[in-house]
Amino acid sequence: MYVVAALYKFTPFEAPEDLKGPLDALCKSMGVKGTLLLAREGINGTIAGPRDGIDAVLAHIRALPGCSDIEWKESTAVEMPFPRMKVRIKREIVTMGQPDVDPTAAVGTYVEAEDWNDLITRNDVVVIDTRNDYEVEIGTFAGAVDPQTKSFGEFPEWWAKNASKFEGKKVAMFCTGGIRCEKSTNYLVGQGVEDVFHLKGGILKYLEKVDEKDSRWNGECFVFDARVSVGHGLVQGDYELCHACRRPISDADKQDKNFEQGVSCARCIDEHSDEDRTRFRERQKQIELAKARGETHFREGLKEM
Repeated sequence: MYVVAALYKFTPFEAPEDLKGPLDALCKSMGVKGTLLLAREGINGTIAGPRDGIDAVLAHIRALPGCSDIEWKESTAVEMPFPRMKVRIKREIVTMGQPDVDPTAAVGTYVEAEDWNDLITRNDVVVIDTRNDYEVEIGTFAGAVDPQTKSFGEFPEWWAKNASKFEGKKVAMFCTGGIRCEKSTNYLVGQGVEDVFHLKGGILKYLEKVDEKDSRWNGECFVFDARVSVGHGLVQGDYELCHACRRPISDADKQDKNFEQGVSCARCIDEHSDEDRTRFRERQKQIELAKARGETHFREGLKEM
């Protein structure tokens, strides 16, 4: 059983490139895999490994500037959900493309998972899902507004076009683990929205803390690792990835005439050329050969947030 830790912290790093090497070396020496993003605004990522490995990496991160109080969310996986360890330097640890957004300056009001239901069932509250369309498709909160964005960077434009619809309402926002809401709530505060709230710890904390019988969540939650989705109690869900477009697919999706394992699904059949599909078939062949050897093929890519 592997421990999976999802974490983020907005804090100024003067030279994130200096942090990369030691962090990468520690992860690899402790058998920890996953992705960690470093930027001048902080750190973000999900890692998996044995208990002692995760504890060692978390201790290292807590010693970084401004990270002593970092919070993380843990779940488990029967199989290692990442093929390798990646520590990357980025412009942003979650890309919104708004240079004036600063979550360390101001964010919305945090709402604990146990109090979320009471907030989102109020008549004066509009609930907005800040995730991408393929994530919302497999699960969201009852009554939530879906902006139908393909990337988080599209959210400001969507808000500009739709803000008038929510005048006089309190705005409650949520995302997978909380990081996108740090930026989106700061953005709304900067746009003059007075009452902005967000789910502390995101959907993952809600699914961990709130009993299914009391839940307002419908479906499963997309996660950025090989588990693809989780449900209540953070148990692994029923979705897989289409490795052509990296969208989540269900057993029903695999019955579609356009589905070919690793090559296409109904959503991406018109997005790739015949030449692309030839390459995908060769990749799938290599993936299957690697799995037969008990290995994870290095090209079996996962989405990044």
